[in-house]
Amino acid sequence: MNFSDIAYCSDKYQYTMGKSFYESGRKDLMSVFNLFYRVAPENNNWAVVSGTEEVIEMVLSMGGKPESFFEKFLPGDEYAEFRKYLANMRFTGNVYAMKEGEIAFPNQPIVIVEAPLIEAQVLETPMLCIMNHQMAVATKASRVCRSTNRAVSEFGSRRAHGPWAATYGAKAAIIAGCAGTSNVLTGSYFGCGSTGTMAHSYVTTFGCSVKGEFEAFDTYIKTHRGEGLILLIDTYDTLHCGIKNAIKAFRANGIDDSYPQGYGVRLDSGDLAYLSVECRKILDSQGLKNCKIFATNSLDEYLISDLERQGAAIDCYGVGDAIATSKANPCFGNVYKLVQIGSQAVLKRSEDKVKLINPGFQITYRILRHDAEKGDVFKVDVTCLRGDELSRKIEAGEEFTVYDEYDRYKYKTFTPGSYTAIPLQIPAIVNGERVAPHRNLDQKRKYYKDTLMHFSPSERRLINPHYYKVDISDDLAAKKLEIINRLVKEIKEFEME
Repeated sequence: MNFSDIAYCSDKYQYTMGKSFYESGRKDLMSVFNLFYRVAPENNNWAVVSGTEEVIEMVLSMGGKPESFFEKFLPGDEYAEFRKYLANMRFTGNVYAMKEGEIAFPNQPIVIVEAPLIEAQVLETPMLCIMNHQMAVATKASRVCRSTNRAVSEFGSRRAHGPWAATYGAKAAIIAGCAGTSNVLTGSYFGCGSTGTMAHSYVTTFGCSVKGEFEAFDTYIKTHRGEGLILLIDTYDTLHCGIKNAIKAFRANGIDDSYPQGYGVRLDSGDLAYLSVECRKILDSQGLKNCKIFATNSLDEYLISDLERQGAAIDCYGVGDAIATSKANPCFGNVYKLVQIGSQAVLKRSEDKVKLINPGFQITYRILRHDAEKGDVFKVDVTCLRGDELSRKIEAGEEFTVYDEYDRYKYKTFTPGSYTAIPLQIPAIVNGERVAPHRNLDQKRKYYKDTLMHFSPSERRLINPHYYKVDISDDLAAKKLEIINRLVKEIKEFEME
């Protein structure tokens, strides 16, 4: 699949709706759609944004297909005119998006599309496909990386749900804190490099023997001198031959603590806490104090936390399927909902309270205060209708008060000069042209790490995090209530004639 095809990785009903919009004269009616999620996975307080770069590329790639392309899924004379329209359709609207590496809370617009109705509608499926995958991986990677102060590398390509998922999932994992990835395509596409040493099969190709294990290590060092050297020591017996053969091979090749590229051993099975401690003792007793111990083997944030509680002597973790598939919560819950048509704010009402959405064209501000001891601290996020009273006050730096949507006794007041407001949805595409600056992967990872540190430690913890204050403006709350009350009244009065 070419990247130019991704805009058409869609559900057919996007196009059956589009035909109705086209033939009823509604195709050019301006619409606003929000992409957001309702509940963070695994009792998280928040999620990590990844995928907006691919969304921008996908949106701008839409168009340029011949009519014959659309005939494959919209056959028949009744679609002929619509196919001609689609063949010439390009995206002409605006996209506002959170930066990759941003921390997003439930119900906040992560991507806002403001465009003619057909153009905006057909983007739903490919956009959700991109964002749900990458945000699932990024949010899980964030959890795993926050479980330790040691480096975590992403090694999950073989468990990922296809090559696309492996490549872009690894990218999402690096944004959310992973030190590296084993995936060579990710390294090539995003300039982050890739890491890797050996598998058990490498060791056994030298013969299934203790002598063969030494030969494997010795050969590897000789063929990779000048690189980082990590030897896999659990093929036969970690303590009785693996660690000893590694030390023997290091010594035979003059590898010691002065080796500038770094060296180490990897454990992939057994009691990692016990084995790492015993290996550390042996290595230190032999003067190899800088020899690092790497650990893999179906790890996740809970196992890593437990290993560290046990005092494991592990310097770096390699995590595979837990990150690559977001194993504990593989389906992220982003949705794409119409919030305004023309100048009219709209919403989807549901008997399920969590599915009630915020209507209208919105913007979210993150409010920051400087603390003499703690530095710059994020205090509250508030989502407003663009240009409403609260939005105008925040933009002007005036005093404002934020009230809890469901409890008016919970509020916070900010005085002039005491805060900084950061808008979270940044223009990415304006009138069909990209305006978002290009950032490399390292910049995105640094942005995530910097953003994370402005939240309190209690909001960053994995278990029972303190919930950061997230509110909406009074005007947005009033608009939502107005629409709901009107709908309820109409429904009560509705009768079939």
